[in-house]
This record gives sequence, C-alpha cells and structure tokens, in this order.
Amino acid sequence: MDEIETLQSKSLGAVDYVLFALLLVVSLGIGIYSALQGRGNSTTLDFLLGGREMSPVPVAISLLGGLISAISILGLATEMYFYGTQLCINLIGCFLGIFIVQFITLPVLYPLKIISLNEYLIMRYHSIVLRKLAVSAKILVSFFYMGMCLYAPSLTLATVTSLSTWASIAIMGSICTFYITIGGVKAVVYTDVIQTILMFGGVLVVVIVCCLNVGGLGTVFELANEGGRIQFFNMDPNPFVRHTFWSVLTQGAYSMIGWIGLNQSTYQRFASVSTLAMSRRLCVFFMFGLYALWITFYVSGVVAYATYKDCDPLTSGRIEKPDQIIPYLVLDKLSHLTGMAGLFVAAVYGGVLSSLSTTGNSLACIIWEDLLKDLPMLKGISDQKSTFIIKVLSAVSGLVGIGIGMLAGQLGNLFHISVSISNTFTGPYCGIFVCGICAPWVNYKGAFTGFVTGVLFNLWLVIGKFVVGGGSPKKLPLSTAGCPENLLPVLLANSTMNAFANSSFDGQVPGVSFNEVTGDDALSGFFNDTLAAASPTPYLSEEEEEIAKTIYSLSYCYTGVLGLLITVVVGTVVSIATGPIKPYEIEARLISPPFLRLYKFLWRKLKPHEAHKVASEEDEINDKKAAVPMISVNGDRKVSAASPE
Repeated sequence: MDEIETLQSKSLGAVDYVLFALLLVVSLGIGIYSALQGRGNSTTLDFLLGGREMSPVPVAISLLGGLISAISILGLATEMYFYGTQLCINLIGCFLGIFIVQFITLPVLYPLKIISLNEYLIMRYHSIVLRKLAVSAKILVSFFYMGMCLYAPSLTLATVTSLSTWASIAIMGSICTFYITIGGVKAVVYTDVIQTILMFGGVLVVVIVCCLNVGGLGTVFELANEGGRIQFFNMDPNPFVRHTFWSVLTQGAYSMIGWIGLNQSTYQRFASVSTLAMSRRLCVFFMFGLYALWITFYVSGVVAYATYKDCDPLTSGRIEKPDQIIPYLVLDKLSHLTGMAGLFVAAVYGGVLSSLSTTGNSLACIIWEDLLKDLPMLKGISDQKSTFIIKVLSAVSGLVGIGIGMLAGQLGNLFHISVSISNTFTGPYCGIFVCGICAPWVNYKGAFTGFVTGVLFNLWLVIGKFVVGGGSPKKLPLSTAGCPENLLPVLLANSTMNAFANSSFDGQVPGVSFNEVTGDDALSGFFNDTLAAASPTPYLSEEEEEIAKTIYSLSYCYTGVLGLLITVVVGTVVSIATGPIKPYEIEARLISPPFLRLYKFLWRKLKPHEAHKVASEEDEINDKKAAVPMISVNGDRKVSAASPE
C-alpha cells in the first residue's frame, strides 16, 4: 500500500515562491513610495490620518482588509468543515451592528475631529484615570491580537512553505513593521488594497476550481447537507449551545460594534476621509465587501467537506491540525495548476500583513495621543519631532508583535489563555463608549465601576472555563471510508463475500460480520466505526448538553456582549446612586441625539420641578440655530440680513 501523502510531504514550486515573494516586494515598494511622496511635509495628522483627505475607495478597501485577517480565511472554512454552517447567520447580525455604527456611534465621534478614539472618554467623563485604564486595556488586546495574527497562520502554513514558524513570523513582522514605520497610514491603506484584492481573489479561485471538480455548487451543497453540515435555523434558546440562530446573531451584531464602531484602527479610516457623509458610506461599502469575503470563506469550507466527505484528512492523519484543511485542499487538488498554491499562500499572508499593519499603526497612534503627548517633557515639541516619535512607536509596536508571535510557540496553552483573557477587555471597553454615547445619565463613577465589573466578570468566566472546563464542541460526522488505504481491503473483502454468497447462500449471508469475512479485526473495527460516524447526529449531543449546565459552558458568542451589558447596567445603577448627570449639564455633541431627547423627556416626567432648566437649554440651542440663516457672506465681510447694506 502506498504511503499516505500528508501535508508535510507536499511543497510549493518555483512559480509559487515567485508569487509569494512578489507580494512581499510590492508591500515594501508601497511603503517606500509613500514615504518618499510625503517627505518634507509629513505631520502627525498626515502620518496617522492621511491629512483627513484620503480617497474613499482605497480607504474603504483598507477598512475591509484591515479587519479580515488570515485567521478568518483559515478559521471560517474550518468552522464550516467540522461544525456546519450555523455561524453564517452572523451576517444578519453584522447588518444590525453596522446600522448602529452608521446612525449612532459614527455621527457622534466623527464631528469631534479627534485622532485617538480614547480622547472621547476625557471629553465625556473628564476622568484621566478612566481614560488611562481603557487605553491600557486596548493596548494589551492589540498586542496579543498582533501576536495571534502572526503565529496562527505561520504555524499552519510553515509546513507548506518549508519555512519554520519563527522564520515566517520574523519575515512577515519585519516587512510589515518597515512599511508602517516609514509610510504611515497611507502605506497601510494602499498595501491593504493590494492584499485585500489578493486575499479575495486567491480564495475565490480555489473555491471555483474545487467546486467544479466536485460537480458544481449544487452538488457541493447536496453532499454537505447529507453530511449534516447545512444548518441555519437552530432556534434553540439555550445559551449554552455553542452556535444557534440567536447566539451567532448576537455575536455578529456585537462584532460590528466592537470591530467597526469602537475600534481605533477603523476609526482612523473613518476619520481619514473629508466628510461625515463619506464616512458613513464607507460603512455601506464595508458591508458589501464583508459579505463577499465571508461568504467566499464559508463556501470554501463547504467545498472542502464535499471534496473530502469520504476521506477526512484530519482523521486519516494527512493533516495534524483542523485549520490545515484548506492549505491541504489547495496542495492536494490544485498543485497541478502552476502558481495556484503560491497564489493561495500569498492570499493568506496578505491577510496577515493587512491586519498586522492596521493594528500596528493604530497602536502607535494610541500610545502617542493617549500616553505620551501630554507628558511635560514632550509638550511643545515640533510636529516633525512628534512624527518621528510616532514612527519609532510604530517600529516598536511591530517588534513587540513579532516577539509575542514567537513567544506563543513556547508558551503553548498559556498563550491561548492569555489571548482569551485579553479579549475579555473588549466588551467592557465598548461598554464605556456605549454608556457615553447612549446613556447620558452615566457619570465617570458609573463608567469606571461598570468597566471594572465587566472585566472582572469576563476574567472569572474565562479563567473558570480553563480551570473547571466547559466541554469542547463536538465535531460533526467525519469519514475515512473512501481513503485509498481503506478502499483496497474493503474491495477485496466485498469481492470475497460476494463470491462466497453467490456460491453458497444465493446472495444471503445471515450472521456473517465484516470481521469474520476479512479476518482483520483492527482494520474492520476502524472501518465500522467510520461507517457508524457517517450517520447524521444532532448538532449538540446529549452528553454535551449534560456538560453545558454551568456558567463556564456559556457560548463564547455571548461573552463580549455580556461584558458590554454589565458595564452599561452597573454604570447606570452606580450613576443613579451617586447622582446622574443632569440633561442640562451635558455637552450635547457628545451624545447621540435620539438618546439625549429620550433622556430629556424622562427627566421632565421624573423631575417636573427642573423641567424649566431643560427647556431653557433647548431654547438657547434653538436660538443659536435660528441665528445661522440670518448671517450671509458678502465677499470677505459678514453682513446681517436684517440690516441695510
């Protein structure tokens, strides 16, 4: 019997390496070009926000590419292959989340013309401590995210490129650090454009070719449905079930609020265009792009299952880790197409570079604007010196990301625990912004207490899950019955059994088992096990439902939004107990107008003796608005329309 062809036994060709190297050269070239083009007139505003005058088309593509990492390319396909399509419903949740961003958070944040998102916190709560706490949490999360962006794909693709994991991390991290350091946000945006197009095109070509090999899209979904992979409407309200319609809907909405609405890297994209209307249109473009990319990644996982439904590479030992399924598919089925494997590897690394550069640039912005800018020793320095410091910070951020990525392999499970713990800060971080924008009554005491409570709750949940254990998700049925190493003895057994049946029992073989016919207990037992596993099973087994009775088995989809809600609820309770901010004391531009109007309405009902103060404030605002049309401009001289010229 031939030796099983594993992922390690396959490799890229010369053309594949040329395509991969070309991506790296283009990325470097864009960084150098951006630096030379802006030489002599680069300011902090140019470096971090592109002077707020960037073209919306590349910014829109960069917004998409900066958030869709290589983890998405490999991870979403792996999810479809092993657990089914229920996660796809998060696309509906994403639509709801982007609606909130477009009409609630962005109209408040964009007109403030701030550079760092955290500047809003000092404007809204007047608390330096809260701002520093939020900044520290964001920096921690960003560094671990950079490490994971480097480590996870490098670990998976090291076997494909013949590069060691540490070499892959070092190459990607160094190139990315170089062009974000010399070129700033413009280099990041324009390289993101190339990398995003490559990322989408590379995976799309793989999907189309493999889909045609199987027999078309209809055949792919028919085979996936037979294998129990197609599921969209699991309406189980149980919050302990990993993926249901409700959990992934919630996760999709929350992810858009956290990733798009209240994320420094995306805010820099929104703030780099010239108008709010243009910034809001970026949200619409982002949704179309997100749907195109994620649906492509989802379908790639379904296509992989249809391809390997009878010979699972993981179970048969052809791959070592679940997220190697797509790289194996490319090398196994498409290696005969010159350059195809190289295109896919370049697409995956394009995802690495785009996410890493976006995060590194935003980290430099946060550290400078929120931690260093106001230090006595740095106050009053020139804009050129400020820009130089930010470039140094960009380099340091990239190097730290490389270090964390390399350290990940040494820490093993400790690294994954650290990443999980760092992610617990994201929900409460979003919560203090939601309090500020949508809960006008929340004061700094409430926001601070809510944030700390949300973080402690999430930490308890994550640490408890690792210590106590909440059960692992059960993979859907997998089969190796069609693997070449299993087919030969099965065919021999069938021919022997048929001959025996035809000669002795006229086709009937009562009481004869597969073991008795072949005499190979080990192989037949394995074969029977895989046949039994091929029968449809519930999405969540009874054993899992028995396990999922503790808080530690709560679906990960709810962790972030729980942290957000706890922050808002605790913030509200503490603010009411310590004295809420009164509606006539609020700076209106810092609050979403619908929520401010609602608060004023409630205040009049609950505090009728102070209603006149709210009315007085509104009258003053209306008077100012009414005065604007009364002013016309005649050349350089402003003239009142009510007075004679």
